[in-house]
Amino acid sequence: MTLPLAERAAVVTGASRGIGLAIARALAGAGARVALLARSADALERAAGELGKGAMAVPGDLATLDGVARAARAVTDAFGAVDILVNNAGVFVPRPLEAITPAEFEDTIRVNLVSPFALVHAVLPGMRERGRGHIVTIGSVADRVAFPENGAYSPSKFALRALHEVMRAELRGTGIRATLVSPGPTDTPIWDPIHRAGTGRFPPREAMLPAAAVADAVLYAVTQPERVNVEELRLSSA
Repeated sequence: MTLPLAERAAVVTGASRGIGLAIARALAGAGARVALLARSADALERAAGELGKGAMAVPGDLATLDGVARAARAVTDAFGAVDILVNNAGVFVPRPLEAITPAEFEDTIRVNLVSPFALVHAVLPGMRERGRGHIVTIGSVADRVAFPENGAYSPSKFALRALHEVMRAELRGTGIRATLVSPGPTDTPIWDPIHRAGTGRFPPREAMLPAAAVADAVLYAVTQPERVNVEELRLSSA
């Protein structure tokens, strides 16, 4: 039986752990060749080895435009074209406004917004030329609701949602699809250094969404018939 994403080339950022790794597994399981992008070379190599033939590790710092350009070239050299881009990598450090330094704010905007834009900028011309492709943006409940201690994270995610809306407006009718997947708190290693889960501000980790649920939402969107675009999916714990 032919797998739904057979011979499709996919790129997933932040793919060394958590939501990104779960998405990479789901896409590979559906037949896609997957390029895994993140900073951690060792973790990426292990993940690519787990996914098997067709998966490739592309380590690099997506917080810099040079890092994005190098990653885009590596993927293009290996795959020739990108059919699916999943912008997942992100920085989340909850902190009161006065405790966020301008440098930390800038770093959050760079990773959560500028890097996704740069990757879209890199793959979109090829998608337009072929008249098909799919760009998936991983948002957050914080891309629509402002919470305390999200003075850097929420602005970046609100703007990322706006980028998705612009893509939908510009790409409608081109054959290129754009989907925003916005989960609530999700149980991933991002919480390990934060120590906020279960304190009242955030639910305990066992009550959060599993990363696999976000991956299932992405897989649902990208495996719809080509004339069907799932514009937005918002996920929360039951």
